[in-house]
Amino acid sequence: MNTIALVDDHILLRSGLASVIGGFEGFQIIFEADNGQSFIEKLASNPDPDIVLLDITMPVMNGFETAEWIKKNRPEIKVIVLSMLDDDSSIIRMIRYGARGYILKDSKPALLKAALHEVLNKGFYFNELVSGKMIYMVQNGNGKLPEEDLTEKEIEFLKWCCTEKPYKEIAAEMNITPRAVESLRSHLFEKLNTFSRVGLVMYTLKQGIIKI
Repeated sequence: MNTIALVDDHILLRSGLASVIGGFEGFQIIFEADNGQSFIEKLASNPDPDIVLLDITMPVMNGFETAEWIKKNRPEIKVIVLSMLDDDSSIIRMIRYGARGYILKDSKPALLKAALHEVLNKGFYFNELVSGKMIYMVQNGNGKLPEEDLTEKEIEFLKWCCTEKPYKEIAAEMNITPRAVESLRSHLFEKLNTFSRVGLVMYTLKQGIIKI
């Protein structure tokens, strides 16, 4: 039986999730918490779950802080983010903190079920946030574009993409114009067959260009 912990401050949502997951064969919720601090406290009296379904916006200890704590202290626990936030900055930050999946709260139960299975069996699930090729690279470690095919400027840009800086600030850090940054981004989108900054970050992490 695969075990799950729910960490979300919305009691009704947790109750609904518990009901939905209760209908998934092979999954069992072992405890719930309304913030990261409560989650950590409950680990003292409960076994570690296989998966944590983690909200981001919570009081006391939010999802970013909780994911970072899990990454440092319980790296074997797999984190799937379940949030209303769909901006690149939040997604990238959670990936850096070790999230294995990122889905939105208005997703259908079938997508949640797929995410749970994919994370357990293949390691990652990011739905439509990155291209199919990018997901395949992350899950299977195949189809990598040799790093030597990237220029030094492209590699530098990819590293900056893994920060929370907007493109305008990245241009300043690289001492190039915003138009040059747009050109780099567009070229890498085409070269890596992705369409988002998240896709660029996923490639950078998988290639080991930076370490999380």
